[in-house]
Amino acid sequence: MSSHIKLAPSVLSADFARLGEQVAEATSGGADYIHIDVMDGHFVPNITVGALVVAAVRSWTDLDLDVHLMIENPECYIPEFVSSGATLVTVHVEACPHIHRTIQSIKQLGARAGVAVNPATPLSSLEEIIRHVDLVLVMSVNPGLGGQVFIPETLDKVARLRSMLDERQPTAELEVDGGITLDNAAGVVRAGAGVLAIGNSLFKSQSGIIRTLQAFRETVS
Repeated sequence: MSSHIKLAPSVLSADFARLGEQVAEATSGGADYIHIDVMDGHFVPNITVGALVVAAVRSWTDLDLDVHLMIENPECYIPEFVSSGATLVTVHVEACPHIHRTIQSIKQLGARAGVAVNPATPLSSLEEIIRHVDLVLVMSVNPGLGGQVFIPETLDKVARLRSMLDERQPTAELEVDGGITLDNAAGVVRAGAGVLAIGNSLFKSQSGIIRTLQAFRETVS
């Protein structure tokens, strides 16, 4: 396993009445990124947050904001998210018919660019764009709802993507998002993940945010 796996608390599972406090707690607890899921009720069956929440989170942390756009027509909203504090913007290959242009626009705005794939989307969909991205995100649940169970077949997909990245874009990070727990995190890392988005298993933990982050760090180190 990698000497430093990045942990990205996913605020979709946070207590929004205490969002700033919990982001600050995750920051002090050793998180590497803060992961923000943006959903529009069209690309996925849920509506979550927009750029105003990204700006609010930015005021509580100096960590990179890992903004995951699960929305249609993301190119229309990317400038607003970057200006609100997003440092890494990930779009779905399924939502971007002109993915090269979208990735280019993210970089021109000064952010790092990522591309995400749903569980049933083949890795072949990434072949023409993979050399241009800073991160690839594998969804290990079907996007749209928090608290879902990890789809075990995605482990093989992560391993194949790891090989693909090593060959074509070795500097890009590999993130896995969906159903990550203390029980499966080590296996996801062994498959090749370098960034873990952690939601319910962190923010709903009875041990608290800081202790749970420490437990994840010990599990994947």
